[in-house]
Amino acid sequence: MESVIHDAEDIVDPKAAQAAVSTGRLPSDEAVRAALSRVHRRFRDDRGGKVADYIPVLAEADPELFGIALAHVGGSLHAVGDAEHLFSIQSVSKAFVFALVDQELGHHTVRRRIGVNSTGLPFDSVLAVELNHGSPMNPMVNAGALATAALAPGDSPEERWEFVRRGLSRFAGRELRLDQRVYASEAATNQRNESIARLLDSYGVLARDPATTTDLYTRQCSLAVCVRDLAVMGATLANGGVNPLTGDRVVSPGVCRDTLAALATSGLYERSGDWLYEVGMPGKSGVSGGIVTVAPGKGSIAAFSPRLDPAGNSVRGQRVTHYLSGALGLDLFASTPHPGSGG
Repeated sequence: MESVIHDAEDIVDPKAAQAAVSTGRLPSDEAVRAALSRVHRRFRDDRGGKVADYIPVLAEADPELFGIALAHVGGSLHAVGDAEHLFSIQSVSKAFVFALVDQELGHHTVRRRIGVNSTGLPFDSVLAVELNHGSPMNPMVNAGALATAALAPGDSPEERWEFVRRGLSRFAGRELRLDQRVYASEAATNQRNESIARLLDSYGVLARDPATTTDLYTRQCSLAVCVRDLAVMGATLANGGVNPLTGDRVVSPGVCRDTLAALATSGLYERSGDWLYEVGMPGKSGVSGGIVTVAPGKGSIAAFSPRLDPAGNSVRGQRVTHYLSGALGLDLFASTPHPGSGG
């Protein structure tokens, strides 16, 4: 499948992209606000992609909704468009639940029990589990997210749910609540995830009961967030685990490093290679249309637009992030010769 961001010259001014390398800091607040306004105007009439319809409540989303936010590690937050609109976090939650579990269990345990390699197959693939002899492969696909949820600490399902909800709330800097309507709709249609959980259990790699694990994963995906929340959550990873708005240390710097490495390999599923090649930052998408991308030491871009590409990634969200990566100098792989090197 062709990437929606394959043609850089259609999206980013090549001269700006060349000048804005990953070294140094973000531009001024004024320049950031101007870039957000510019990219929102540029793509607000883009109607590529289609709203997810395999979960009934998601099919009701207004396809015209479009919001962008950027949170800086220094505490500033800029937003444009439908930045206050609440939507379900969906698969974006995978990155942050993985970080919480990594904090509890440690680098080597999560690598051994979950894995960090891309499957190269769709996010809900059963075949990927079978081909890899029961391995979840990575925490960003559904099998890996289920295996991660099963490792959440707590003596009861409610304790484990509160561990997840409180942890994601600390990332966002405010109390996140369950969208009961989304949860009910997903719980009625999550047979595929139940099947994946039972398959993992048959291989002996699921730490808890498949039914309660699937329910926990369904709940985490049904938390209501806005695009501002996602930007702050991403900026917490960019800031070594400290929420830049609240000053709360949520996870350690090492956990941030682990999480961003996992995102780089599989955050956008089978499109992750294209994404890293074009955008140059680790990111995570969700089928409600949210997408968050992290520039370590700088901040995080979040976008929300419900129309998705065939892989389940927001079309406008990808294009916005690609533009801002070049315009604001966020690509981790872009550099200029060091002074005195003769370059």
